[in-house]
Amino acid sequence: MSGSAESTTAPLTTDERAELERLRSEVDALRARKPRRPVPWRGIGAGLLGVLGCLLVLVSLVTVWVHNQVANTDRFVATMSPLIREQSVRTAITDRLTDTVFTHVDVEALATRAVDALAQQGVPDQAVAPLRALTGPLESSVRGFVHDRIGDVVASPGTAELWDRVIRAGHARMHAVLSGEASNVVVSGGEVRLDLAPLVTEVKRQLVASGFTVAGRIPDVHPTIAVTEASTLERAQTTYTLLDRLATWLPWITVLVLAAAVYLARDRRRALVQTGIGIAVAMLVLAGALLVIRGVLVGSVPERSVAAAGDSYDTVVRFLRGGLRTLFAVGVVFALGAFLTGPSPIAVKLRQGLSGLIGWLRRGGARAGLRTGRVGPWVHTYRAALRGAAVGIAVLVFVLLDRPSGLTVLVIALVLVFCLGVIQFLDQPAAKQG
Repeated sequence: MSGSAESTTAPLTTDERAELERLRSEVDALRARKPRRPVPWRGIGAGLLGVLGCLLVLVSLVTVWVHNQVANTDRFVATMSPLIREQSVRTAITDRLTDTVFTHVDVEALATRAVDALAQQGVPDQAVAPLRALTGPLESSVRGFVHDRIGDVVASPGTAELWDRVIRAGHARMHAVLSGEASNVVVSGGEVRLDLAPLVTEVKRQLVASGFTVAGRIPDVHPTIAVTEASTLERAQTTYTLLDRLATWLPWITVLVLAAAVYLARDRRRALVQTGIGIAVAMLVLAGALLVIRGVLVGSVPERSVAAAGDSYDTVVRFLRGGLRTLFAVGVVFALGAFLTGPSPIAVKLRQGLSGLIGWLRRGGARAGLRTGRVGPWVHTYRAALRGAAVGIAVLVFVLLDRPSGLTVLVIALVLVFCLGVIQFLDQPAAKQG
């Protein structure tokens, strides 16, 4: 026998070879098959909520603005009061009143009749003929005189005060009717009827004051007059109620939707950046829509009314434009804040530069003999709470301000950055105290 044994392997049977080939085919199929990626439902949900929230920001702003004009008499007066003080609007009103006056007073015809009367009285033709030639210029002169006097009346402070009183009283009555608080509006027989009792009382007072004392015997009656169908008032009141509820709750719903979008996102910092950009873009869309509407409005009026229509539109929507500028600034500040606190190379370099500047100032102060004492370690211990408090105070100031502007938002953001810089300047561990 030899020292080494040769090992021999029995050949595979037909069934074993078939099984081997089957297993090889399955392994090849598994290797070739691409792994299924799970559907990112969380990311999709966050994205949809983010888009919905940005759209709701736009809708909320418009809804609150419309509600303030419909339900808030003081805000409506504040919006409409400057109209009578716009020169283009005054000119349009003066022209309209002048046209109205001369619609009912034909100066040229009156002058012609006067000249004819003189001719009938025996005035010589050589005197009457020049007078007939003057009827046309006379009408133009009288029209210019009347136009100037009406213009003086329209531009007077008394007219502006009367304008404010009229729009205030009219809006208050409209609000009372829409809210169902008008005591002199009743519904009867499918019609909305206006109770004329207050007018009867005023007529009685006027008649008695003028000497017709028998009018005092008129009893307290409530005659009514039909003004519209009940269904029209019901639709208007329903719309008013819906608008009132939307203006109250829609902004808060919008905040919750945006918060949910950020919470569901895998990268919440990035979601904050996208949310801020989305809000800013939504405000740009609204600004563009307002410009388009202005162009359509101005293009639909006669040439002489273009200036008045444009100025009137700008006056009416100025609060809406102020609101969209504010929200645009909020979106930009949110996006920048989230970006600058993130891990991107640009943000890291900016933070390092700011830290280097603060460190240089701290070292310069130390060389000048300035010491933080116990304040430095205390700030170091509670630095996170101090930063959170600074951000919270900034948000609270913004919320409590009445109609903050875009400039106000930027000032608050800059003050916040300064406060955070001061906190970092004072942040010194106890071991580093000199």
